Amino acid sequence: FVKHISLSVFQARERERQNRIILRKSEQLLKMDQIESVEYNGFEISNGHVDHGWKKVVYPKRNRKQKPADQTATNGGKNAANGDNVFRSLEEQAEDRRRRILAAKMAVSDSDEDESRSKRRSNGYGFDDSEDEIAARKEAEEENVKAAEEAKKKKAKAKKEKKPKVSLPEAAAKIDPSNLEAFLIEASESYASQPEIQLMRFADYFGRALSGVSSVLFPWVKMFKESPLSKLIDVPLSHVPEPVYKTSVDWINQRPIEALGSFVLWAFDCILTDLAAHQVGGAKGGKKGAQQHTSSKSQVAIFVALAMVLRRKPDALTNVLPTLRENPKYQGQDKLPVIVWMMAQASLGDLSVGLLSWAHNLLPVAGSKNCNPQSRDLILQLVEKILSNPKARTILVSRAVRKGDRLIPPPSFEILVRLTFPASSARVKATERFEAVYPLLKEVALAGAPGSKAMKQVTQQIFTFALKLAGEGNPVLAKEATAIAIWALTQNVDCCKLWDSLYQENLEASVALLKRLVEEWKEHSLKLSSSPSDTAALNRTMKSFRLKNEEAITEGKGNGSLYKEADKSCKVISGRLSRGSACLKGTAITVVVLAAAAAFLSSNPEATSELKSLVDSLELHQYYNPIITAFKN
Repeated sequence: FVKHISLSVFQARERERQNRIILRKSEQLLKMDQIESVEYNGFEISNGHVDHGWKKVVYPKRNRKQKPADQTATNGGKNAANGDNVFRSLEEQAEDRRRRILAAKMAVSDSDEDESRSKRRSNGYGFDDSEDEIAARKEAEEENVKAAEEAKKKKAKAKKEKKPKVSLPEAAAKIDPSNLEAFLIEASESYASQPEIQLMRFADYFGRALSGVSSVLFPWVKMFKESPLSKLIDVPLSHVPEPVYKTSVDWINQRPIEALGSFVLWAFDCILTDLAAHQVGGAKGGKKGAQQHTSSKSQVAIFVALAMVLRRKPDALTNVLPTLRENPKYQGQDKLPVIVWMMAQASLGDLSVGLLSWAHNLLPVAGSKNCNPQSRDLILQLVEKILSNPKARTILVSRAVRKGDRLIPPPSFEILVRLTFPASSARVKATERFEAVYPLLKEVALAGAPGSKAMKQVTQQIFTFALKLAGEGNPVLAKEATAIAIWALTQNVDCCKLWDSLYQENLEASVALLKRLVEEWKEHSLKLSSSPSDTAALNRTMKSFRLKNEEAITEGKGNGSLYKEADKSCKVISGRLSRGSACLKGTAITVVVLAAAAAFLSSNPEATSELKSLVDSLELHQYYNPIITAFKN
């Protein structure tokens, strides 16, 4: 609308300028006419007598404008004494000029009227509109123009009036611990039965206190992408005064763990929402588009509150690990820096929680084919940070099992073994870093109470995957896998039965394991034959292997050479077991005799049942009946 008004004004001014030019030319013509009339009158008086010797005066400009009849009379060279014809011609020429001037003025008047009509049409006025209506409309248009100009001024003023930028340390220093404590007490009383809302109010307090910290002074997205974990782990709590931190964590310590877990997910969702907004803004408008996004809460406040909860109550993270692992909205390489930061905060409160989180959620990501070098580097930074603690070995090995969960469960241990011992052609830069942390992580993975029910299950799971890895054709991996499998055999004799069931499916790996047992018999014989029952279990397994080997060789199966090679190792192991069992057998018979006497004297059915189990384990059936008969007689 303003543009339209400006164009109309410009057109009107242009027409006025042209009219002024026409009027100026008309006035010049009138002046010239007056001058010529005076000149000719003087000529008439002075030229009253023909013979006064005056010469003929010629005006080329006037001669061009005279009619042909006048030109003929003039060119004849005869001046009449009375001069009537000459003056009549001049008067006619002057009259002609006046008519032309009058016509020009009328043209100017018509142009003004046309302009007025055109302007009225363009402004929405009709020919029938009254002057009052036109004036009212003009007044409304002028008001609209003024309103538009005022709106522009307000916008310009709003852009100029920016809030002062405040850094995080400056904003945090202004927080009053006593005011915070009073606020938390009031929130706890107001929402006594709603701890989740209490925690949100806690975040709101920091949101208001740190609202002046702009995204420019806390560019967390850029920071998380470019900064190493060693610097990132202290963000943002390194800027929070100690009294404020202590007041906060003391209050957090009194909240229920379930509510804290919900708060962790809520805060993480807020962070991911802001991350998505930055990604959309960056795609549309680059840095400017990202800076234009403003969230309803200060993002730095969310990070502050979340870090305090994770450091004071690390179990809040442990409870939500399955959700973070299984929910698709928490998956993706772009979310990994925030997850690693969260686990790092929890590790500062409890190293075991940090390692448990890493092994359960991050190690599988590192082992996937889709993991890029940057993500793998970030995952390694976390475990390196955890293990760099001087007390890491003592704490982690002693707490290998935490509230029923192993810090490094067998599936995660398998991934770790594969990453540490890849094929020579598959080695990458991260391989050396995995090799550096592997010894301590292996010790944690294998730690536990020997002979316990839980440990027996763990050893069987470890033996199963170790036997599989030993037969994959990677010499470096096979060597480590067979060592782990032998460890499992020495820890749990039930692995012998498991091995028997997996023997033919994993023949190549079984051959490698049997060879390793033969070569390192001196190192493992004491553990493998630490008791008559363990010796008997291993001996039965070797006999079962030999029967399967003979059957396969007789039938001429395709893997005949492997069966023959395995049979040689089985014979050697069986021979060594038989030599070692000779002295054990006498001891075992003594034990059975004493047990039989105790059972006979007590006449307890349970004692008799235990005696039979002992006989079965030691394969002393031929001695059992005679001993019992002797006691009866």
